[in-house]
Amino acid sequence: MSANSFDARSTLRVGDESYEIFRLDKVEGAARLPYSLKVLLENLLRTEDGANITADHIRALGGWDSQAQPSQEIQFTPARVIMQDFTGVPCVVDLATMREAVKELGGDPAKVNPLSPAELVIDHSVIADKFGTHEAFAQNVELEYGRNKERYQFLRWGQTAFDDFKVVPPGTGIVHQVNIEHLARTVMVRNGQAYPDTLVGTDSHTTMVNGLGVLGWGVGGIEAEAAMLGQPVSMLIPRVVGFKLTGELQPGTTATDLVLTITEMLRKHGVVGKFVEFYGEGVAATSLANRATIGNMSPEFGSTAAIFPIDDETLNYLRLTGRDAQQVALVEAYAKEQGLWLDPKAEPDFSEKLELDLSTVVPSIAGPKRPQDRIVLANAAEQFKTDVLNYVATADEAGEESFPASDAPAATNGVPSNPVTVTAPDGSTYEIDHGAVTVAAITSCTNTSNPYVMVAAALVAKKAVEKGLTRKPWVKTTLAPGSKVVTDYFDKAGLTPYLDKVGFNLVGYGCTTCIGNSGPLPEEVSKAVNDHDLAVTSVLSGNRNFEGRINPDVKMNYLASPPLVVAYALAGSMKVDITRDALGADQDGNPVFLKDIWPSEAEVNDVVANAIGEDMFSKSYSDVFAGDAQWQALPIPTGNTFEWDAESTYVRKPPYFEGMTMETTPVSDIAGARVLAKLGDSVTTDHISPAGAIKADTPAGKYLTDHGVERRDFNSYGSRRGNHEVMIRGTFANIRLRNQIAPGTEGGYTRDFTQADAPVSFIYDASQNYQAAGVPLVILGGKEYGSGSSRDWAAKGTALLGVKAVITESYERIHRSNLIGMGVLPLQFPAGQSADSLGLTGEETFSITGVTELNEGTTPSTVKVTTDTGVEFDAVVRIDTPGEADYYRNGGIMQYVLRSLIRK
Repeated sequence: MSANSFDARSTLRVGDESYEIFRLDKVEGAARLPYSLKVLLENLLRTEDGANITADHIRALGGWDSQAQPSQEIQFTPARVIMQDFTGVPCVVDLATMREAVKELGGDPAKVNPLSPAELVIDHSVIADKFGTHEAFAQNVELEYGRNKERYQFLRWGQTAFDDFKVVPPGTGIVHQVNIEHLARTVMVRNGQAYPDTLVGTDSHTTMVNGLGVLGWGVGGIEAEAAMLGQPVSMLIPRVVGFKLTGELQPGTTATDLVLTITEMLRKHGVVGKFVEFYGEGVAATSLANRATIGNMSPEFGSTAAIFPIDDETLNYLRLTGRDAQQVALVEAYAKEQGLWLDPKAEPDFSEKLELDLSTVVPSIAGPKRPQDRIVLANAAEQFKTDVLNYVATADEAGEESFPASDAPAATNGVPSNPVTVTAPDGSTYEIDHGAVTVAAITSCTNTSNPYVMVAAALVAKKAVEKGLTRKPWVKTTLAPGSKVVTDYFDKAGLTPYLDKVGFNLVGYGCTTCIGNSGPLPEEVSKAVNDHDLAVTSVLSGNRNFEGRINPDVKMNYLASPPLVVAYALAGSMKVDITRDALGADQDGNPVFLKDIWPSEAEVNDVVANAIGEDMFSKSYSDVFAGDAQWQALPIPTGNTFEWDAESTYVRKPPYFEGMTMETTPVSDIAGARVLAKLGDSVTTDHISPAGAIKADTPAGKYLTDHGVERRDFNSYGSRRGNHEVMIRGTFANIRLRNQIAPGTEGGYTRDFTQADAPVSFIYDASQNYQAAGVPLVILGGKEYGSGSSRDWAAKGTALLGVKAVITESYERIHRSNLIGMGVLPLQFPAGQSADSLGLTGEETFSITGVTELNEGTTPSTVKVTTDTGVEFDAVVRIDTPGEADYYRNGGIMQYVLRSLIRK
């Protein structure tokens, strides 16, 4: 019950129903707030308890100073939690472990139960092993169940053991697309109250739902668990960046071009830790599908959220996707009553403002390794010539002779060339070279939820087939829609056969390529790439293209709209200027250009209007939690505590609560610490957290081999997130990680200073030696440390490797928060300083003093860092809120929640 200090409790009547609401106009200053802060204000009004959330917090938000730097902490209570299976399995593992810990400490295990609705969508486990055939989908599903049976049984147990926890089974869709098409409420109704739908999710692209006017963002699994258990999310009232849209997109440009342009603009502007809110008359001209595409890529901007207010377009989408009439009426009435309805002419109070005329957007791609590195499509081939020089051998660090790339004997027009003849299984031959497109994937929540770009891709395929074109034989082509509705409207429009003919057969409903589940390249292609060290490429309609993420054989990765993915599959190489060069020849030998097969806006709109209807969504989601026969046939363990299988290599009880008591252990200074890794700028959570394939000769591969797992059954790191033994061994083991302590290496290597001469070793092996010797560890990093997905294992693995502190130039929000959640101290170099400017090599021994001030209930602004080589500096403590300080004092957020539950 709210303390209701502002007498905000009221009643809203919609049709025959009445709802309790908390009126925003009762708070002075509320009317001038941006949409996103109005949503937060309602949250505080409704959850005001006089302790964690007080009238002063509400006044502070109502009196928000748009120009001030964030300093006021508030407690945000999300209405629900959403998860995908990679991050969701460890959440459920942790909840199951917490139940046992509560029992061991004398509490009631049933108290460990979601207090807010929690929904998990299994979408990250399907791998595109099979492709290019009508049987690909069925074969990949069969492989998925074979690999993940233990995990799926565990999740089915969780669905029965925990209240208010629902699982969307495999083969249904991508979490964020399922969220906007079905799970999102826009306005939530619970216990007679109506209030804005808000959420946190264990995937950074949770922000896709911002396109529906729903405030939510990605958090680590650690924070999500706490939210499920009733803990509010501690945050500072953010700065809000207003992004004004004017005009309309020109024919020939897509939502993908738009979002890549916005990503470039906002990365350049700097929005880390801020909300972005779209406003202006261009918003009304932006379809809901395009809004969702923009919201999806908020993590690529670096912002916490990227939200659109509610308007008629929102209501139309809710109707289209099968929401009932009463719900749609409630959304409209509530939004208008609370001042949450879009006024296209309004200029709300924002901290900063940017503006984009939609008519200036041009066709674009992004790459070869970051989503913010936009390339105008017309310049892509020329830019490739420059970028490829970073990926081909120029000089061997071992001193062996090799030609500089620009002077290579086979160079053509200054572009490195190393043509290799490949023999296909049918005996035919073809030639591949640097720049060959070996993966072309229509994938990812970003674009597969957008019918305009999906239909455009299918029409490109249709026109290509009619001209006699098909994909090049070395291109692995995959289609992985975000929901079954996509294949329904492809089928209804008669477009599926054309996609099949150019190789874009359905491979599964899930994340696939964008998350690293692209599956292996054909054996003969992989061998040619690796034997000749070719810098081959992928083109995908995703949101992430970080190094080593898409496929271990592929060095350069490009984000593009679905129709451009098809075009590049036809062209077969990034060296081809697809805006000017022919993609191939028609039946008569005439060149076929992109303009010849690019659909008009009218053609796309006609298919969307005639092939997509409410009935498709109602049918697809009518029994979404039931699953198919395979899912229903899985045996379900029983009991409110899980029966751990000692032989399982998928799900194991983690050690987080071993030796835990009800009393906290005082935090201590750090002495005699060694550096486990010294890293550069833009180290992402993909570099830190285990992801993708597990190689046999790594610590994780050796662990699985030692436990009787055959190489073919290794599966991916993501699928084994419920086994901490595998995940620790894969932390900091990304094949593209460059640890400066071990120069000349690439991957999970360091130097082990517990050994004579400090030999190069696996990071995991060195960590075990350090922990056995009682030596604490630190990580040194550069700018934007921990950017990318909200991977809780990036923090969990760091903690379990024995790392006590991380010192960087700057952090991305989610990872910094997750480090604290695992009891790791995040520190920052003094402004303008770095490891290099301070002369740190990573070979030093570190001491960090001043940490113990936290035991006195205060958080020091800085701590003293000294080394045995005489380097000394004051590091900024990045424990930003009192709530985070409580978590750190308790050894982590899970320990804090556990103690709180038992004391209730």
